[in-house]
Amino acid sequence: MEFQNLTAFIDIFASASFAATGALVASRKGLDILAFMWLAVLTGVGGGTVRDLVLGAPVFWIVSPSFLTTCLITAVVVYLAAPRIESRYTLLLWFDALGLALVTVAGTAKALDYGTGALVAVVMGVVTASVGGIIRDLVGHEPSIILKREIYVTAAAAGACIFVLTNALNIAWLNPTIAGFVTTFVVRGLAITFDWQMPGYRRPAK
Repeated sequence: MEFQNLTAFIDIFASASFAATGALVASRKGLDILAFMWLAVLTGVGGGTVRDLVLGAPVFWIVSPSFLTTCLITAVVVYLAAPRIESRYTLLLWFDALGLALVTVAGTAKALDYGTGALVAVVMGVVTASVGGIIRDLVGHEPSIILKREIYVTAAAAGACIFVLTNALNIAWLNPTIAGFVTTFVVRGLAITFDWQMPGYRRPAK
């Protein structure tokens, strides 16, 4: 199955979703419009850039600058709309969940398209999903979601596994893209709604 057209289509929406989270961080910090754009671009294309470099693929936003344009437009929209949004952190979490689900599918699909095995494809899905958020948190001086016990990477891993599994089964009525997206978004959404967390490591008592 060829995933190149599918991945490019999803990447546009994923870039916009993640770019919105970067711009929302800038709004919470009270930064200027250029900072909105900078954080939007870093977050919007960060994960996909690492994915393409690791796979040896042409970096998607260099091949098609429309991804950068999407991020910049998203930054301007958020800059204008943010003052009217009362609960920006909650909105950030849900945009991030949407972006997470989209890029998980895109990263996993592109890895399979480049002939990787199932395990590598799952890892690429998780890397694509998490790196943009890591960069956003580091640059925006936000607590990194990776260093919390929130169900985040776990949601991406679950979605990537479901994508690979459903693609391997090749069941006509079971679309891998929808299955992977829904799995990631639902798991992350439930974690946001009910404040689910992974159990932390506890050192054994001496």
